[in-house]
Amino acid sequence: MIRIYHTSDLHDHRDIVAPLHQLRAQRPGLLVDCGDALRGSQTIYHRDEPIIEVMNESGYDVGALGNREFHYVFPALGVRLAGMRRPIVCANLSDTKGRTLPFISSVERLGVDGERVVFFGLLVPQYAEGSGWERVFGWRFHDPFVIAAELAARTEPDVTLVALSHLGLRADRELALRVPRLDLILGGHSHDLTRQPELVSGVPIVHAGPYGAFASRTDLDVQGGRARMVDFALEPLR
Repeated sequence: MIRIYHTSDLHDHRDIVAPLHQLRAQRPGLLVDCGDALRGSQTIYHRDEPIIEVMNESGYDVGALGNREFHYVFPALGVRLAGMRRPIVCANLSDTKGRTLPFISSVERLGVDGERVVFFGLLVPQYAEGSGWERVFGWRFHDPFVIAAELAARTEPDVTLVALSHLGLRADRELALRVPRLDLILGGHSHDLTRQPELVSGVPIVHAGPYGAFASRTDLDVQGGRARMVDFALEPLR
């Protein structure tokens, strides 16, 4: 069984450490975030981002790159991510200038009983591929649906594949339609709260809402083939 806790769009709301520790002490599972934890943005830079240490203390296993974590200035993004004690994933962003990226496209983690889970991140594009901004900053935003389909085609069938999406709920529905190989989409960006998971093309979509009011808890059973959702809850953090 794979248990995953998920938050998104914290926007510097910090009172999450104790409730997350308590949740995972009672019911162990992986803890992930879908981006926009910071108060800064892709243009505004704050030297001090207190939520980074709060999330470090909370013990997150993986984080997605949101548009708040992203910064157009390459070194600013590097400084932000350097303090985060968890892998940051984003599969649809590359650098045309050949610089070493401070994030990775995907990462593998093990479930409660040792099951293999691959998490990958998708960031909402900030401008079109080939735009003049691409020439200025060097960042290239790739079509998230194409990238997800390519990654899914390369993933072994017995590996649980989870998208940490910072695309918004509407785009997540399209993602599920276009990449039904996905076992789970955990989403953010649009500040939606799914009281029950949406099921599109057999793919569960979960949004936990903004500001750290809830963490979602999703339980997946992987016995007998593809991962199947067997339990879900929104766990209050306040």
